[in-house]
Formats: sequence, structure tokens, C-alpha cells
Amino acid sequence: MEGQEIIQKELESIRKAGKIVANLREYARKIVKKDVPLLEIAEKIEAEIIKQGGKPAFPVNLGINEYAAHYTPSYNDETLASGLIKVDFGVAINGFTADNALSFDLENNETNKKLIKTSEEALKNGIEAAKQNKSLGEIGSSINETAEKANFTTIKNLSGHSIENNNLHAGITIPNYNNGKTTKLDDGIYAIEPFIIPNTATGMVYDGKPSGIYELVRPGNVRDSNARELLNYITETYNTLPFCSRWLVKKFGTRALISLSHLEKAGILHQFSQLIEKSKSVVAQSEHTLIIHQGKVEVVTE
Repeated sequence: MEGQEIIQKELESIRKAGKIVANLREYARKIVKKDVPLLEIAEKIEAEIIKQGGKPAFPVNLGINEYAAHYTPSYNDETLASGLIKVDFGVAINGFTADNALSFDLENNETNKKLIKTSEEALKNGIEAAKQNKSLGEIGSSINETAEKANFTTIKNLSGHSIENNNLHAGITIPNYNNGKTTKLDDGIYAIEPFIIPNTATGMVYDGKPSGIYELVRPGNVRDSNARELLNYITETYNTLPFCSRWLVKKFGTRALISLSHLEKAGILHQFSQLIEKSKSVVAQSEHTLIIHQGKVEVVTE
């Protein structure tokens, strides 16, 4: 009985997080407009997550065109929304995360619109394959086939993932193509997220500039008192979930940037790189989180 109660609490947390995500998807559709500063979009979404009783599971990612992932605005970012923009955000409740992404065409561009529609269809078909208890390779195949039918393809080195408590990428990879894996998804929390690109593109991402998004990778100590203070705050506030320099500058001022550098050099923090499509092609992304419980699939972020 005790184990069932714990499972029920986990389900309640992820469902609550998913409901907030669903609300925020509608909110994003209202505020993501051409020439709105990315900093304004990110901060409004993050503030709304908190207002609705959640916690940002990671900094809002706002990738324009070839920026596929890991672009969050810095504290002084002046970039304006444009092109094909991906809005990727997550909500955490008690350490359990509901992850999602949606894309917008801000140029009234027909190719962009078709890419976005295809990413949404690929996501739908990937979820349907999961509901049919298909293998990881078959889920990936359903996503890639959807892309190819529209004369597009998928990014091969970006994928969906399993989610665990305070662990956004928990080890299981859900591919966006048939990788031959015959493993099937057990009970758990999973994010499926197709990245769709023109079929003339390379279909791979590379590491770009540092993103300003960090995660705590190990406990440690540093001599600098400011860095120690920052580390204590990071440990207490974010645990192992990702966070960004922008959040810390807001609380500690720009001295936080020096402390972050100390902690990164000491190997205590890992900073993610921006992920950019290798041929600089536009990228569309769609994502939902689902739970599998007693063999039944439930999409919690719709």
C-alpha cells in the first residue's frame, strides 16, 4: 500500500505539472510575436509558471531558425523574436517534470508552416506508436516516416528521453528515426520530441557557443567566498535541474558570472552548448510528455 501511495503522489505531481504546461502553451501562443524581445518572452513564461504553482524545470529555450536547442536569453540579451522559433519549457512539481515544445512561424513563410505542421504530425504519430507498445526503433521510424512523406527529414542526434525525479534526461533515448532498438517503454515518464528539417539539410547538430544554461554535476568546494555562496544557493534552489546565468544575475548581480566561471572550471558545474543544425537549416520542434502507468499511455501536457 505504501508503494502505491508513493506512485500515486508521483502521478499527481506530473499531472499537475502537465496541466500547468497545457495552460502555458496557450499563454505562449498569445505572447510569442515577431520582434518581441526573447528576454521578455522567457521571463513572462517563467513568471507565469511560478504564478500557476509550478517551478521552471529549466530555463525557457527560444531557438530561432537553425538554433535547435539550448538557447536561452542572457540577462542583457537584445535579440528579437523572428523566423521559425521554438519555445521549449518545462514545469516541475516536487521534482517531477512535464516537458514540452511548440514552434511558431513569425515570417508567414510556407516552408516554415509546413515544417511546423509536420513536426506536430510526427509527434502525434510517435505518441500513437508508444500507445501501441511499439519498440523504440519503431517509434523513431513512425516519426521519420512522417517527415519523409512531407519531403522533410529529422535531426538524428537529438531525441526524446525518459524523465525521473530531478532528472530531466534520465537515460532512455527515444529516437527520431529507426535506430534498430527493439526495447519497449516500461512504466515511467517520457518526452517525445521530433526535430524536423528540410531533406536538403545535414540532419545533425553541433555544439555552438556556451548557452548560459548550467547543471550541477558534483558536490565540491572553492576558495572564493562569492562562489561558495552561489553554489549553496544553486544546490538548495535547483538541485540537479538545469538553471541559467540570467536567473543568478537577477539575484546576485553580475558578480554571479565570475562565480559561475569558478564553479565551471572546478568541474562542479557543467555548461551546455547551444545546439545548431550543421547546415544552418531551419528547425521545427514539437514535444509532449507522457506517462505510462500499468501499461496505459497518458499524454499529460495536452
